[in-house]
Order: sequence, then structure tokens, then C-alpha cells
Amino acid sequence: MREEALQIRPAPGGGSLLRLRVRPGASRNGLEGIHGGALKVSVSAQPEKGKANKAVLAALAAALGLRKQDLSLAKGEGSRDKWVAVRGLHPKELEERIRRALKP
Repeated sequence: MREEALQIRPAPGGGSLLRLRVRPGASRNGLEGIHGGALKVSVSAQPEKGKANKAVLAALAAALGLRKQDLSLAKGEGSRDKWVAVRGLHPKELEERIRRALKP
């Protein structure tokens, strides 16, 4: 079975940009897999007043062994489709961490 490609780009000034597809209001927080090039992230928070966005960054940081302050929302504040900036990680290293986090 072929692994699906993730959309990860180098960020201006260093680090990486990662495409996400978010599922707010889920029963639990965590990474679900890859679909259409985006990393699917579920959060139990509702999409109101930025709660889901904060939960997405916290869930992503926890799953990838990063500090919350190393992640920021680059695009898609009011959308399920988002781009997250990851400071300090080259796109290749970020992809490796994601693949490890998704393994059962």
C-alpha cells in the first residue's frame, strides 16, 4: 500500500508549513491520518472563539513532541482547512515525526 503524500512546505525564514484538515467537536483529540495531502486532526473543542484552533495546536504539539509555542496558525483561522507554521523543523524531519505519530 502506497503512503499518501503530505503537503509540507519550507516556511519563509526557516521551519515548515503543514496543511491540516480539522474535525472539531470530536470525541477525542489526536491525529487521524492523511487525506488529500492534509494531516487530519480531531479536537473535542467546538469551533467558537478560537477554542478549536488552540486545541488543534496543543494536540499537534503533543503528538509530535513539540512545544506549543513552536506552532502557530498561518492560514485558515475560520476554516477546517488550515496551514500551521512549525518553527525549528525542516519539512523532512516534520514529515518523519508525523509518520511515526500515525503508526499504530
